[in-house]
Amino acid sequence: MAAVFRRSCRVLKSVSRFDWRSQHIKAALQHEPKLGFNFELTEQQKEFQATARKFAREEIIPVAAEYDKSGEYPVPLIKRAWELGLMNTHIPESYGGLGLGIFDACLITEELAYGCTGVQTAIEANSLGQMPLLIAGNDQQQKKYLGRLTEAPLMCAYCVTEPVAGSDVAGIKTKAERKGDEYIINGQKMWITNGGKANELNMGQRCSDTRGIVFEDVRVPKENVLIGEGAGFKIAMGAFDKTRPPVAAGAVGLAQRALDEATKYALERKTFGKLLVEHQGISFLLAEMAMKVELARLSYQRAAWEIDSGRRNTYYASIAKAFAADIANQLAADAVQIFGGNGFNTEYPVEKLMRDAKIYQIYEGTAQIQRLIIAREHIGRYKN
Repeated sequence: MAAVFRRSCRVLKSVSRFDWRSQHIKAALQHEPKLGFNFELTEQQKEFQATARKFAREEIIPVAAEYDKSGEYPVPLIKRAWELGLMNTHIPESYGGLGLGIFDACLITEELAYGCTGVQTAIEANSLGQMPLLIAGNDQQQKKYLGRLTEAPLMCAYCVTEPVAGSDVAGIKTKAERKGDEYIINGQKMWITNGGKANELNMGQRCSDTRGIVFEDVRVPKENVLIGEGAGFKIAMGAFDKTRPPVAAGAVGLAQRALDEATKYALERKTFGKLLVEHQGISFLLAEMAMKVELARLSYQRAAWEIDSGRRNTYYASIAKAFAADIANQLAADAVQIFGGNGFNTEYPVEKLMRDAKIYQIYEGTAQIQRLIIAREHIGRYKN
């Protein structure tokens, strides 16, 4: 019936020149979900986007520079984000969460990153820490740990990277030895976001605490194992497929901020007797920046849409992560260039954007690893 209804609507729409008939057809089609390609956000998505945007502009931006200088973990902002429902959005409703999809989470992430990517990374790292449980945990495991995150603004971390194994996830050295009903864990992790307060400052995203973690005879009950022994690598890769689109969304948020700051400055600053935007070289650069932001945004939205539709999105997730990260770095550098000498000064916002942008080409898989994955997926399609 649905197919017949759609065909009938297409015929009516094509033969009718009356506006009222087109409006009725449009209204009827809106009641049938997932028809064709649509750029329109749902009312719920618009509400979350608006909430995140208001929070970023009114509460994050005014204090971002201070957190960048101090390196202090932004506890008040974390608590506020939790209160607003901007954290732990993937947790199912049955455990007290919102049960949002990856696409919805990306909309929120982009807005938070616009305010400060350090704050955004701290919040998004919680989603990364939850993801193995979400995709591989049983009901008892999910209820025990995910439920706690919705009851209080608790933070969690995803410990993969090691001093000698970054992108080479299969090369980690940390071991879990079975002894009775427990596993004894020994090893060392490095660059773990939300792992605790670090002793050194990072180049960028300073309020996102990142440090090393050492496991010495840590005892973990066997019931905490996800799926079973040997499943860890597959779970880790599955988690990245879901979390790389939000990382790309964060990069787009930074890129959009760089474009906005550069445009506002170019509309105020005068050189050679006219505004910067009236110089063709600057206007063309802004046009290039605008094109790149829009394309990067489409890339993360496609990757998020694929995974929400139940399809394997490895190819699109890596494209989004690699492309958006590169664009964030390019636009941050372009914004500094437009600001000229002022762009190199901490009194202006763009030098922070440039420092913050670099990590997007490194964490959750380097720019080179993403290209390796994309090449493998692309070539594999032709071989198959």
